[in-house]
Amino acid sequence: MSEESEKSDRPDAEKPALETPLIRPRKPTLLSGLRTSFIAGVVVAAPLAITASIIYWFVSGPMRKLDLFVRNILPAGDSNIETITRAIPGFGVIVAIAGLVVLGAFAKNFVGRSLIRTGEKILDSMPVVRNLHRFFKNVFETALQKSARSFKEVGLVEYPRKGMWAIAFVVGESMGEINHHLAGGKEPFVSVFIPTVPNPTSGFLIYLPRKDLTPLTMSIEDAAKLVFSMGLVVPEFSNPDDAVKKLEKMAEEAAQERRSLLSRFSVRKTGA
Repeated sequence: MSEESEKSDRPDAEKPALETPLIRPRKPTLLSGLRTSFIAGVVVAAPLAITASIIYWFVSGPMRKLDLFVRNILPAGDSNIETITRAIPGFGVIVAIAGLVVLGAFAKNFVGRSLIRTGEKILDSMPVVRNLHRFFKNVFETALQKSARSFKEVGLVEYPRKGMWAIAFVVGESMGEINHHLAGGKEPFVSVFIPTVPNPTSGFLIYLPRKDLTPLTMSIEDAAKLVFSMGLVVPEFSNPDDAVKKLEKMAEEAAQERRSLLSRFSVRKTGA
């Protein structure tokens, strides 16, 4: 008997198990399951707890102090009216908001702007006060007002070198002397802000041709989340080609269903 026949007569237990995986997956233990559940619970509870804590601190701290301050400076009036106003929760905050609305409306007319300019000139004559006033004015104007300095869109730019891409927030079209020297009025340039990670409050302001910017469909908020999370929170994206194919498929299925219904109706009508 040859060696090949002897090998074929060996029992299956002695044959090498070629289909057996080299690394067997570890079965999930009770401890690993508990750890996974704990992490999932933290992911759900932590944002809710932090948000509730911040809202509670804001309502019980600054908002409560503002309410008490406005209530104390209000002139004393009729006892019945004063009793009603003090019984209304947040009445001082409501009065403060109404006062800010009136002040803003006054600041937008000619008389209000003239008085504000006069007051700012007085503040600018004070060495320390003018620096504080300018700083906080710039902060609130940038944060609250919708102007040409706000971010317009999100895109990708090759930075810091060719072949490497970075998220960029489009500030606006280049203007003035910068646009004159860069493009000469022939090619449109844009100014973009490239944030740093993990500190997105700092970054780089660069100017580049509009054609070198790859625009993205994601919103400013989604791009900010992407930067803040260091790329861990990626917004959902649906490929337009896939969406078109899906719509075409749905239209074709609807047309087929319509044809089948018409054929059934015609058969019933002829049978009748």
